[in-house]
Amino acid sequence: MLIYTWNEIISMVLAAIVIDLVIGDPKWPTHPVIRIGRWISWMEKRLRRRTSITPRALKQRGVVLALSTMLAACGIMFALTWAAGEIHPWLGYAVTTWFISTTIAVKGLKDAAMLVAVPLAAGNLADARKYTGYIVGRDTAQLDEGELTRAVVETVAENTVDGVISPLIFALIGGAPLAMLYRAANTLDSMVGYKNERYLHFGWASARWDDVMNWLPARLTGLLLVLSAAVQPRMDALRAARSIGRFARLHPSPNSGIPESAVAGALGIELGGRNIYGTVISERARMGWPLRPLSRKDINAAVRLLYGATGWMAGGLLCALWALN
Repeated sequence: MLIYTWNEIISMVLAAIVIDLVIGDPKWPTHPVIRIGRWISWMEKRLRRRTSITPRALKQRGVVLALSTMLAACGIMFALTWAAGEIHPWLGYAVTTWFISTTIAVKGLKDAAMLVAVPLAAGNLADARKYTGYIVGRDTAQLDEGELTRAVVETVAENTVDGVISPLIFALIGGAPLAMLYRAANTLDSMVGYKNERYLHFGWASARWDDVMNWLPARLTGLLLVLSAAVQPRMDALRAARSIGRFARLHPSPNSGIPESAVAGALGIELGGRNIYGTVISERARMGWPLRPLSRKDINAAVRLLYGATGWMAGGLLCALWALN
């Protein structure tokens, strides 16, 4: 059974949000994203067997990687949820809800941010740098409190799209299969979607597809973050909206600049700037107005904005559910 009414799909998505808020990323069984990551690594090794491959061939093999990963994730999820529904409708509801919950990461984002905020509050820069290194690609060994805070706030802001709003939208459109297809696309981008020598051509398809899938959710997230700022103390919703209009287009990603500029504007801080990746120095566009220096409290503020955006999304779904009944 995979043909659900709007009441049923909205109810399952709302239940999935609650499950994620309470449980977070499951430790057992193995998280689906980990299995997707293993598939990507396995496929990459086989597609790169030849030592000399032309850029054109690399692009073509990258397309194979992207399509095979997304179709496998969607197909397996379709089979699992269909089989569960055939056994019993309520089992179908339960399996669909559970797998949708694994595609979102509100609690996981909060927990990752707090792993940095807690040692920062204790003045333990060594642990703060270590845990920041778990969630960003830049070098963290020499970062001070302000730069560590910036890295975490940028991650929470960007992943409000990738880890929450996008999978929820795709779950509403196509249940667990489409939500897992989105999660596969996002995992592809995080693993091979880099503009470096190794992945410039091979990861091109993965990066572009992730951009396409996040285009609308990113813009909805910007609105939700503005609404979140409007109901939070010491945040400025109008400045958040102005910041999106002024700075979002400066970001190299067509989507990431929207949540990052919204958070920067809401908090009155500046995000972006100089990042170091190995021996490469990257100067990112600066977003927001630096009305004050960054502090570790901004991590907690970014998490509140994340929860606020999730709350507005859930509230909208509750209103839709009420209207349908």
